[in-house]
Amino acid sequence: MFFAGSAKSYPRDSSFDVLIVGAGIMGTAAARELAEAGMRVGVIESNSVGSGITAAGMGHLVVMDDSPAQLALTVFSRSLWQRDVRSFPASVEFAGRGTIWVAADEEEMAGISARKRTFAAAGVASQVLNARALAESEPNLRPGLAGGLLVPGDAVVNPPAGAEFYLQKARDGGAILIHSRAVSASQGEVRLDSGETLRAPRIVLATGVDCSLMPALPIQKRKGHLAITEPAPGFLHHQLVELGYLKSAHQLHEDSVAFNVQPRGGGQIVIGSSRQYGNDDPRVDQEVLDNMRSRANAYMPELAGLETARVWTGFRAATPDHLPLIGPAAPALGPDCDTSLWLAAGFEGLGTTSAPGAAALLADAMLGRESQIDRNPYLPARLLKEKA
Repeated sequence: MFFAGSAKSYPRDSSFDVLIVGAGIMGTAAARELAEAGMRVGVIESNSVGSGITAAGMGHLVVMDDSPAQLALTVFSRSLWQRDVRSFPASVEFAGRGTIWVAADEEEMAGISARKRTFAAAGVASQVLNARALAESEPNLRPGLAGGLLVPGDAVVNPPAGAEFYLQKARDGGAILIHSRAVSASQGEVRLDSGETLRAPRIVLATGVDCSLMPALPIQKRKGHLAITEPAPGFLHHQLVELGYLKSAHQLHEDSVAFNVQPRGGGQIVIGSSRQYGNDDPRVDQEVLDNMRSRANAYMPELAGLETARVWTGFRAATPDHLPLIGPAAPALGPDCDTSLWLAAGFEGLGTTSAPGAAALLADAMLGRESQIDRNPYLPARLLKEKA
């Protein structure tokens, strides 16, 4: 076991106030919140920081409104990302690109108007684009699209670098990074593959799609593909997402693709998105990739002329109601279960967006503080109610 350097270190036999398993974007954001609140924090990670599910995502900071709870969390969390903009190192690659939700026809334009009203009620600025304004904003979109909704406050980041930023903030508050693999976590103890045991009254499981330490909760892995093109400076200016994205994203059983493209700082374009169910094979599925590229080409025909530089896959951790699990695990499992375990899991495709907001809710619950938004919709205890 190796204890990485920090502003403050603890003896090897020391106990902690909280142990966090997982140094992805969620685990490191939680470490920052808790360390800055004065807690003694240990972060356990066997790989490099942000190398798991965090590294597989697009890094789109986006307000989503599939449910009032999802809207509240993404609005709150996006505001926390924006709070830190002046502190980010260049590696975080924060870019306020904005999102345009693209409407293919007049029926979808009606949905655009409804979404604008929802966003306005939540204090989120947005602008309806007619067909001409959409074409002027993104000239490489195909002709004939009805319009779109521009959400200028959305942004893009490099998620692993964001995790490194949060970890450094946590270290500044006294947290340490423990390079080891947790093989068990229960009753206030985390056993490492070295045979050593660390102790804390609270253990946060922020392990993405690795559910080996998790209680038996309904978290499902959903496979996705992403591709990145060769550099094409000026080809794309905003994150573009088809209005039907949510319908595609929330299919429960069938594989699906949706138009979702993102400009990167070097002029490359990330192309998504896909979802597969019941497929744990990390290899690229050529049929799914071809369908995803065809969907993107249907909206932006000139994309077909850009060479693909790299393709990769990743997995999203999803819950049945599409909301994350943030808080103590015990109530979801019954009154006699382990009270030391806390969850920060099940964020599906919104882990990067939601990380700082979820971390704040987690810290509030542990410290008995009032939260800026209602944290009840995300409590794991709701799953027990669903079973009743």
